[in-house]
Amino acid sequence: MRSIGKHSGGAARSAGRTMLASFAAVLLAANLGAQSHQSVPDVTTLSMEDLMNMQVTSVSKRTQKVADAAAAVFVITQEDIRRSGATSIPEALRLVPGLEVARIDENKWAIASRGFNGRFDNKLLVLIDGRSVYTPLFSGVYWNVQDVMLEDIDRIEVIRGPGATLWGANAVNGVINIISKKAKDTQSGVVTAGAGSEERGSGGVRYGSKIGDTSYRAYGKYFNWGPSLYPTGMTAHDGWDAMRGGFRADWTPAGANSLTLQGDIYHSKYGETLTVPSLNAPYSSTFPNNGNYSGGNILGRWNHSSEGSSMSLQMYYDNTTIADNSLFVDHQNIFDMDFQHGFHVGDSQQFVWGLGYRSIRDRNDSSFSVSLQPNQVTLNHFSAFVQDEISLVNNRLRLTFGSKFEHNDFTGFEVQPNARLLWTLTPNQSVWTAVSRAVRTPALTEEGLRLNSAVIPPATPTNPTPFPAVVTVFGSHQFQSEDLLAYELGYRVQVTSSLSADIATFYNRYSNLRTAEPGAPFIEGSPAPTDIVIPFVASNKMSGGTYGAELFADWRVAPKWRLVGSYSYLQMNIQKNSDSLDPTPDNPNGSSPRHQWYLRSSIDLPKHFEHDTTLRFVDHLPSLSIPSYYSLDAHLGWRPVPRVEFSIGGQNLLDNQHLEFIPDFINTAPTVVKRTVYGSMTFKF
Repeated sequence: MRSIGKHSGGAARSAGRTMLASFAAVLLAANLGAQSHQSVPDVTTLSMEDLMNMQVTSVSKRTQKVADAAAAVFVITQEDIRRSGATSIPEALRLVPGLEVARIDENKWAIASRGFNGRFDNKLLVLIDGRSVYTPLFSGVYWNVQDVMLEDIDRIEVIRGPGATLWGANAVNGVINIISKKAKDTQSGVVTAGAGSEERGSGGVRYGSKIGDTSYRAYGKYFNWGPSLYPTGMTAHDGWDAMRGGFRADWTPAGANSLTLQGDIYHSKYGETLTVPSLNAPYSSTFPNNGNYSGGNILGRWNHSSEGSSMSLQMYYDNTTIADNSLFVDHQNIFDMDFQHGFHVGDSQQFVWGLGYRSIRDRNDSSFSVSLQPNQVTLNHFSAFVQDEISLVNNRLRLTFGSKFEHNDFTGFEVQPNARLLWTLTPNQSVWTAVSRAVRTPALTEEGLRLNSAVIPPATPTNPTPFPAVVTVFGSHQFQSEDLLAYELGYRVQVTSSLSADIATFYNRYSNLRTAEPGAPFIEGSPAPTDIVIPFVASNKMSGGTYGAELFADWRVAPKWRLVGSYSYLQMNIQKNSDSLDPTPDNPNGSSPRHQWYLRSSIDLPKHFEHDTTLRFVDHLPSLSIPSYYSLDAHLGWRPVPRVEFSIGGQNLLDNQHLEFIPDFINTAPTVVKRTVYGSMTFKF
């Protein structure tokens, strides 16, 4: 762990003053610029393609424009995904300002918002069409499980910062909401095929039609990724293939009611190089390991809309099996039900409330390295939320107050309130601020985990006993929720009809963060002792603050040329409490980049060609000994006729390879991100 000396508080205050002064300067400059362009139209009259006029639902659980949202929200559109050349959801998420996206190996990712990045990041809530995809095993996301037909995504809404008031526990540092198109918008057939140097082959097919008042679609897709390389240059064992299928049907008769039914089924195999401890010499082994995941889900949603009021009832069932051979097998069955009601109170108030219930059944099969007790458990989660939005001063001032109330089987009752304010300074600029509390509730691993992380051979200086010593991490029933108190301030401006900017700043104060406290060693083994256990027990003895800024600008240089750019700064001052005895050097301060930026150019060329280029910079990760890197991605598309598209893209074009992240907890071998090319064809009928 990097030490934080006496100067950290002064440095934080100095940096905070600098950030505040910079924000004020930008606010003043943009205000003068905006006032000097009297011909600037109202932001709400701009094209739907413009960032500040995008429709979002994740901030307040109702449709509103980005310009009206009192949160750091960013929207990735279907056009952004198509023109970026992304072939997976994590690749598309690289477009989000401030989001930390790092690849561990060919089939594993570390994705986080505002710090604390890792494969098992537990402070980011992810939803697909309203279905939460976090796993109760570690309160995070298996990114290699989450996939959809990319052509059917309508948009991806990303909130940086707490979203717990509406979405509940674990929406601590952000919310990612992947929203697919309605069935009525996919009334055609699509066939896709592609191949490249890394993704060796992929294909998909989707067909949509209509029967009476019901629109429907069905899809299937497959991909195969070849192995990457270890940093030494040797070929890795991290190939990956998956197949998936699904459907969606929307019943939309004339009237106030509508119904949606959708579902998916999937199966995948993947590889990794795994190192596990052993009680026998040489006391650890490294070998190629294979795993697979499979499952399915089905979701139903009823909506009722009338003048001034709306109601919805959503239910889904989700089954997932993760089988990491030689390590751990986990079976999850999740049932979730959510009701929401929104209505107007007079002309100036919008009130929304809701109730939720979630049942989780988890069963797992253990190994010497990883086990959970009990190995079969049923968890029940109850929730309710209320939120009131009040419009004042001719709708130029909007106050939002709300709170989430939850009860879980780990820590009992949790309250997560927030207050937000949006001030529309002029028709084309606004300032927003928010104060929020969010919690990250314990996961199954923090309650009943036993992780044998290493074995110290007997009769050595560190273990003079005649028995091997097993360094073991245990969960604890005394583990509490991690707490966040967040302060945010943001500014948006439409400087001209072709230039917009968005600035978000934040200060987060965390408490009760997870540590591993040492316990008293003990002997185990029956009938005769076989080893000595050196225990470390999950506890809550780390705290601290983070602050930063995220900037995004969108400039339409010409009708057929668009430039967008972003820059994010993150400072983390997290340290163990004075009463912590955790000896491990692990610390989240150096696992997230302090500086990130990208510049993206999109040009429509003659003869139906289009060209996109993205230059990215990611700062070094000192705690992981990973250097900074630049990455250049390029995409060239051609539409000879409206229904046919050919494209070719390249990633990491500036260098041959680079490392992006190191695994945490589970000792799998990282692999490099290589220079790659990929070509694809899309045919619509």
